Parts: sequence; structure tokens; C-alpha cells
Amino acid sequence: MAPIIHIIFHVINGLFSLIILALIINAILSWLVAFNVINTRNPAVWRIMDLLDRITAPILAPFRAFIPPLGGLDLSYIVAYLVIQGIQIYLLGPAEQNLTLLVGG
Repeated sequence: MAPIIHIIFHVINGLFSLIILALIINAILSWLVAFNVINTRNPAVWRIMDLLDRITAPILAPFRAFIPPLGGLDLSYIVAYLVIQGIQIYLLGPAEQNLTLLVGG
């Protein structure tokens, strides 16, 4: 049973890493669009930004509800990144160890 628990937590950790990567790429692309470095009228750029926005918008929405943008800078990306990193570092490892001990692995 313990190997299954390790696999499940490894997958969860990987998903959190992918979400962090999507947040970082989305933030960088939004800055590039804001400074007119890339153009969203390009179909490929628009598709990538649309996909990343669909992935990150539900994650950022709770943070945007109570963190106002400061001078056009959206701090919700930073807070979301820190929360996800905190979950990965401080909650996933101990949760995996405790669940493994609980099932007797």
C-alpha cells in the first residue's frame, strides 16, 4: 500500500509544479503583452495565453478577491506561488509520511 501512496503524492507534487510553471509563464506573457513585445492578435500567442488563463484563472481568483493590484502590478501571482510552494514543502511531505504510517507501510 505504501508504494501506491508514494505514487499518488508524487503525482500531486508534479501537478503543483505544473501549476507553478503555468503561473510563471502566464505572468511573463502578460508582461510581454503589456509592454507590446508580443501581440495577442497572433493566433498561436492567443491560444497559448487563453490556455494558460483557463488554467490559472481559477487558482488566482480567490487571491484577486482580497489583493488589489498595486499600480497595475498583480500581486496575486506572487501570493499564489508562495501558497503553492508552502503546500508542497510543508504539507505534502508530512501528509505522505503520516498516511504511510497510518496504513502501516
